[in-house]
Amino acid sequence: MQKLGTWRTSKLIGLNVYNNNNEKIGDINELISEASGKIDAVVIGVGGFLGMGERNVSLPWTQLKFVMEPHSANTASTSTTRSTTTGAGTPVATTTTTTTTVGNRDYPDHVVINMTKDQLKALPAFKYLSDSSSTTTRTSPGPAR
Repeated sequence: MQKLGTWRTSKLIGLNVYNNNNEKIGDINELISEASGKIDAVVIGVGGFLGMGERNVSLPWTQLKFVMEPHSANTASTSTTRSTTTGAGTPVATTTTTTTTVGNRDYPDHVVINMTKDQLKALPAFKYLSDSSSTTTRTSPGPAR
């Protein structure tokens, strides 16, 4: 059984990343771990529109603040007010409130970083090791005669 205080890392992919001004500035595309399993860096997709033109940047895990509570734009509680009429014809306002609790979530709701969108975009593009193509030329002897 999953232990309390642990997260499902598969759920971290796609988390929205916000800055301190409450602006969405990207989302998590990848987690980079050391061979020991310790997460070293987080790859964040920034810029672009509808998935086009996005580029990846990397931040150290320690620069991210994971937040369990729903983002303020994603209201944790909703209220609806309805006006009804009593038998005497007097209008009565009724308010219904629905609250969503965080409970024992096994992953955070979103991430906050202390950077502006422009600062994040100014970071160098992240490159995977497999993206670096090294070309080596080998000469092999011709066919034996």
